[in-house]
This record gives sequence, C-alpha cells and structure tokens, in this order.
Amino acid sequence: MMNQNWKRRGSFVFLLLLSMGSLMGCSGGTEAANTEKKEKIIFADVGWDSIKLHNAVAGLIAETAFDLAWEEISGTTPIIQEALKKGDVDVHMEIWTSNLPDYEKDRDAGAFLELGLNFGDNAQGLYVPRYVIEGDAARGIEASAPDLKTVADLKKYKEVFVDEEEKDKGRIYGAISGWEVDQIMFKKVAYYGLDTIYNYFRPGSQAAMDGVLSAAYEKGEPVVGYYWEPTWLMGKYDFVLLEDAPYDPATYPQGATECPSVPVVIGCSTSFAKTQPAYTEFLKKYQTSSKLTAEGLAYMQTTGSNYQETAKWFLQEHDELLEQWLTSDQAQKVRTALSK
Repeated sequence: MMNQNWKRRGSFVFLLLLSMGSLMGCSGGTEAANTEKKEKIIFADVGWDSIKLHNAVAGLIAETAFDLAWEEISGTTPIIQEALKKGDVDVHMEIWTSNLPDYEKDRDAGAFLELGLNFGDNAQGLYVPRYVIEGDAARGIEASAPDLKTVADLKKYKEVFVDEEEKDKGRIYGAISGWEVDQIMFKKVAYYGLDTIYNYFRPGSQAAMDGVLSAAYEKGEPVVGYYWEPTWLMGKYDFVLLEDAPYDPATYPQGATECPSVPVVIGCSTSFAKTQPAYTEFLKKYQTSSKLTAEGLAYMQTTGSNYQETAKWFLQEHDELLEQWLTSDQAQKVRTALSK
C-alpha cells in the first residue's frame, strides 16, 4: 500500500520539493519491513514543536490500537492546507484557524473535514514570572512588583524591569522582527504610553527569546516579555500573562486589547475519513489543552527525549485520556504496548 499511496501523492511531493526544498519522513518507530504491509497515515508537519508532539501521540495510537503506520510531510501552513484539501495529506493535528483566510469557506464547502477541537485555551501577550508579583519564599525571592496585574500597570515598575544598557529606562522584550504580532506588541507599548519609559527590544530569534526568559527565571530576576502558549518554556516555568482590555477585532491591530485565543482544530481529508472511519472516530474524540501540551513539551526539553519518547511518557502520565479517546479494547492495546 505504501507504493500506491506515494503514487497518489507524487504531485504534492514534487511541489514540496520545489517550494520548500525539503521532504521529511518519520517511521513512527515501526520497522521498515512492517511498514510495507500496513496502511499509512500522512500527518501534516508545519514546523513547530507542539504539532510534532501531537503527531507522535496520534501516531503511537495509530500503531498500537489500529495497526497503522504513519509519517509526516513538512510544509508551510498554506501549502499543507492545500495538500489536505487534495488528499495528499491525511491528518492535520493543529490547524490554527485564524492563520487561514479561507478556512471557514473551505470547511463549509466540504473541501476537508473539521473533526474537533484539539485545544482552544492558547494565549499570547506580555508575561512576567510569578515571583515578580507574589515572591517565592522557597527561593528567597521577595515580590518586586506586588501590584502588577495589567499591561498598563507596567508604568509603575520601570525600575524593576531596568534596561541594563540604558538604566534610566525599563526594557520590554518584544516578539521577533517579521512576526505579525511583533507590530501589535510594538504598538501596544506605545498605546499605553510605555514607549517613553521602556525600550522595546526585539530578540533576534526564538532561541534568543527563550534564552532571555529562561536565564532570568533561573536567576530569579525580574523580566517582562512577549511569549505564547503552548510552549515548553510555559510548561517548565511559572509565568503570568498580564491582563489587557478584552479582545476587540477592531482595535486589536492598534495594540489596544488582548490577543485572541485561537481555536486549534484537527482536520482530515475527505478521502481519509472514508477509508479510515475507525481512526477518524478516534480523532473526533482527541482533545487536549494548552496546559497539557506545554507539559509534554517541557518534559521533552528537560529530559532531552525525542517526540516519540515523549508521546509514550505523555500517554502513561495521562492514562485517563485513553478512556476518553478510545474504546476499552483499543485503550488496552495501547497500554499493553506501553508496558513493553
């Protein structure tokens, strides 16, 4: 079946090679000799850690409960969505609906199937470590900004978040230059009049951003910066999202409101739903949360485990999810495999 699947997907693979210069495959831990004999699920990989983790969890269940093989194909969000509509990608575990202008139109037209919500409690904005507000007796840290609750409250605390390169001002770490949200965060700082007392500093990469926030946290130092959930950093450390005005699509682009929480859904191609109805039923029940996802990513970061190893840990740590997602017989197959 693998050769037939790849003939069907040949045009898409060629498109990816031309546009992305990369084709990424993953055996999901199944021996090569066995993959030739099994139906194979093609998962979407749009590049970030959380979707790779969800692919590994859903892939592990595919192997153990449904006797299916799996692999991933990588691409940008719009290319992957087109592949899903054409049936060249079978399953997309993390469709960030706000990133696709034609999402609702395509869904309502039956171009693909929306199976359910993976998680909808994601957040983004300006964060500070909890110990900045509440202190941390165990670490000997006193609260340095006890009344800090909202973005506007930062006006009172420029001395707490001092810019070491310009000490008469504070420093707010923004998003990465080129990200759409960076412009919104930059405007937010100006909207609240913080630009006169704070420098808005853009880290050069996500690694640099992670390094700044994690280093400050490990040292117990005050820091304020843009971040988002779910991520390993928010799963590992205790940060607080500063409150903002309720989301308003009309004024959000000017930085006047909080960032919206985006429904992150699971989708599949219409052809896949017909050929794999049992697995599709499982996907309809698959639901997690931003917190659970961040917990898994934090485990992977802390232990150095890969996605497949983390998926095994995740299902053992949250065995109750198997009962929610699967029949009793299917859940037992997964548990038996995990016990080995």
